[in-house]
Amino acid sequence: MMYKLIDALFQRSGWLRRVLHRHFYQCLDWLDRDGQVTLMNYGYSARGPDVEQITLDEADEPNRLCLQLYHHVASAIDLSGLDVLEVGSGRGGGAVYMYRYLQPRSLTAVDYATRAVAYCQRHHGGAGVCFRHGDAEHLPLPEARFDAVINIESSHCYGDMGRFLREVYRVLRPGGYLLWADHRPPAQLAGVYEECTRVRFAILHAQCLTSNVLAAMTHRSAHNRALIDSRVPRLARHMFYHFAGLEGTYIYNLLASGRLQYAHLVLRKNPDGSVAQGHV
Repeated sequence: MMYKLIDALFQRSGWLRRVLHRHFYQCLDWLDRDGQVTLMNYGYSARGPDVEQITLDEADEPNRLCLQLYHHVASAIDLSGLDVLEVGSGRGGGAVYMYRYLQPRSLTAVDYATRAVAYCQRHHGGAGVCFRHGDAEHLPLPEARFDAVINIESSHCYGDMGRFLREVYRVLRPGGYLLWADHRPPAQLAGVYEECTRVRFAILHAQCLTSNVLAAMTHRSAHNRALIDSRVPRLARHMFYHFAGLEGTYIYNLLASGRLQYAHLVLRKNPDGSVAQGHV
C-alpha cells in the first residue's frame, strides 16, 4: 500500500521524482562503499533455445543479465567508430561494457548523482569512458556532438520527459540515434511515443521487453535479496527490495500483470529536422 501511494505521488510530481531519486542514488554510494555494484538495471533474459547469448569475459559473467539488457538496446545499431553518450549512467558498468565490447570512438557518460559520478571516476578511471555530472533535462554538452545517445531504465526518474527528448535531439548530430529502454504504464507509454514524434524523432523500432525483463528479475531475486540483506539496515530493506524489483514486490507485480510495460525504442533525428515516418 505504501509503495502504491509513493508511486501515485511520483506520477503527479515531476519535481518530487527528481529529488527523491537523486537522494536515493546518492545513498547507494554510501551503502556500496567497496564498489561491488556496478550495474542496477532489472536485466534481460534472452529467452528461447535458438537465441544467441552474448560472449562475455569471465569477470563479467556475474552481471550477465544486466549486461544483456545493455547489449540488446545498444546493439540495435552499430556503435563502432561513433561518438556515443549515455544519459543516466549510474554505477558505470553499462558504459564500460559498451566501450569495451561495442567499440565506439568515444563514450561520454552523464549522471545526475554526484556521488555516482565520483565513484565511476574512481572505480572505472582507466576504462576509456569520460564520466561527468549532468542533468538529463539540461545536458552540459554542445549541440550536434554525438552520433548516438543511450538511455536505459533512467527516464522514469525525470521530471519532464519532453525536455529530456529535446535535449537529446539538440546534442545529436543530424541522422543520429536515441536508443531508449524503460518502463511505463501503457497509457504513459503511448504519451512517450507522441512526445517523440512531437520532438521530431522518427520511431524506427518499438519493442516490448516485459517478458524478458520479468524473467531476469525472477532469476536475480534471490541474489539481490541476499545482497540487500548484507548491506542495508533492516528498517530500510523493504524499500530496497522494491527498488531492486524482487519477485512479489509492487513493481514486479505491476510488470507481471501488464499494468506496467517495459519498452525499447530506436529513434532517429531526421537529417533535415522534419517529421519523418518510421515504422513500428
